[in-house]
Amino acid sequence: MNTNNEHLISILNRIPHEPGVYQYFNSDGEIIYVGKAKDLHRRVNSYFQKEHEWNKTRQLVKNISDIKYIVVPNEQDAFLLENNLIKQYQPHYNILLKDGKSYPSICITKEEYPRIFKTRKRIKNAGTYYGPYSYGNTVDLVLEIIHKLFPLRTCNTPIQQQNIDKQKYKVCLKYHLGTCCGICEQKITKAKYDEYIDQSKKIIRGDAHILVRQLREEMITESEKMRFEKAQEIKEKIDLIEKFCSKTIIVNDTKNDFDVYGYTEEGNQIYVSVLSIHNGSIVKGQTVTFMRQDEETKEEILAQAIAYLRNEINSENKEIIVPFIPDYTEENIHINIATSREKKQLLALAMHNVQQYKDDCLKQSDKLNPEQRSMRILTKLKDLLGLPETPVLIESFDNSNIQGSDAVAGCVVFRKGKKSKADYRKYQIKSVEGPDDYASMREIVKRHYSKYIEENKVLPNLIIADGGEGQMNAIKEVLHHQLGLSIPVAGLKKDDKHRTNVLLYGEPIQEIGLKVTDELFRFLVEIQDEVHRFAISYHKNKRSKTQTKSELDDIQGVGEITKQKILNYFHSVKRAKSASREEWEKVVGKSLGSRLYEHFSQQISL
Repeated sequence: MNTNNEHLISILNRIPHEPGVYQYFNSDGEIIYVGKAKDLHRRVNSYFQKEHEWNKTRQLVKNISDIKYIVVPNEQDAFLLENNLIKQYQPHYNILLKDGKSYPSICITKEEYPRIFKTRKRIKNAGTYYGPYSYGNTVDLVLEIIHKLFPLRTCNTPIQQQNIDKQKYKVCLKYHLGTCCGICEQKITKAKYDEYIDQSKKIIRGDAHILVRQLREEMITESEKMRFEKAQEIKEKIDLIEKFCSKTIIVNDTKNDFDVYGYTEEGNQIYVSVLSIHNGSIVKGQTVTFMRQDEETKEEILAQAIAYLRNEINSENKEIIVPFIPDYTEENIHINIATSREKKQLLALAMHNVQQYKDDCLKQSDKLNPEQRSMRILTKLKDLLGLPETPVLIESFDNSNIQGSDAVAGCVVFRKGKKSKADYRKYQIKSVEGPDDYASMREIVKRHYSKYIEENKVLPNLIIADGGEGQMNAIKEVLHHQLGLSIPVAGLKKDDKHRTNVLLYGEPIQEIGLKVTDELFRFLVEIQDEVHRFAISYHKNKRSKTQTKSELDDIQGVGEITKQKILNYFHSVKRAKSASREEWEKVVGKSLGSRLYEHFSQQISL
């Protein structure tokens, strides 16, 4: 790859660490390679981070001009989607890098008593072929369940009914092991054998749910007839199918063709994705970005996106599934909200893809312009609370004490979404006796902003209290009634597990739910954690100094240097108090050491 190709570099940087399928395009816009990955970011980036041994791979990388990807829930869906796209587009380098004959298929032979097996060769008129499958384990999985459910023959013997009637065959060991039905000696009827084949086809075609429904009906019938052993056998088959057949949304029983659109937005940036479904399989996918113009509604924008994307992917599907109804009209086109389980799953996948694309674009943009992310979060906070201006200057307060002793408070400041540690302030509580957090909050807020008024400093756009309504009301009382300030005040509320989950704001105070995955939530928690850390740290430091002062600083002749010498040697006042006279004299000299020994000896004796 040309390392100056900024377009490819930007894509490589934002590809997510999720399972999915990636598509490489050449300069003519043709798909030249389709691949699957458990981790899209790691896999796609690996093509451009090392020198490849195969010349064909080097040529592939050299011809890549664009990259697109589709995120899916799991690896199994990635395998199936890759197979769909390869069969749809037959990319040039998939054929070169993996010979088409290497893709396995499942064959059901055209014999009187058919066999089912995996093959890499297709012989004309020899049977019905399903596939090819790009992932061999998928074939093995399907065949494993078929042969566990149905004791079909696996031998190459050309079994014919006329020879069975003449008793020319003998059952083999597999019959005695229970893995073959023994059709060669007519141990079961031809009708039963054909039933096994029909049920196997349902599994191969991805219609296992139909088979399960039929088997459940049979199980109920057998139970009603009191044939419980037979009913139990059927139940075990159902359990086996449900265990081995993964529920996938990439290939389902929705056989009609339609397009599914996902939609999300961030400010004026609109993101829309489309998944095109053909015969129940995803065959195309694309995501694009639009810029909102003037007062355009989301219904208008989605309509524009549908018109654009239908042309881009050459879609002729007559049904469109959307998260909401757009202002779009086209003859013979039906637009619907998803109602069936399969369509809801596909809509959820389209929404996941567009959300992932948006997140990837924002991450890339944030790397290039870090301030952009901060301003985006602050704008989101302004809109959420309905603030008169963007809160570029935020201050937050917290108290710390132990049963009212050594009570302190801290104020942290965030400018444009970043910590401004030079503006942090510490306060010792002076006028409050005992553990009264609300009174302490009123004291420090009054002291803090009275100084702002005196010095004519710029006031914050928002104050965040690390607490609930009580803390908010204490701050408001001082600001509004005592100082005459109209600074907006918000609060952060914790649940019963002491985890922040609600933002408080308004008059009267309202609860605003927060998504823990949202970047605004993480920003607010960062403020809360920082003010809590700052206040606790100050309190611990003050308490430590208080405890040390009560023991050493009141003793005449013990200055700061001597005190540090004592603590460096004994590591704590408690250990120093139990030291011998010799140890004291060794540390601070004979005269002072003897006096300190006598001082602490008297305390112990008392």
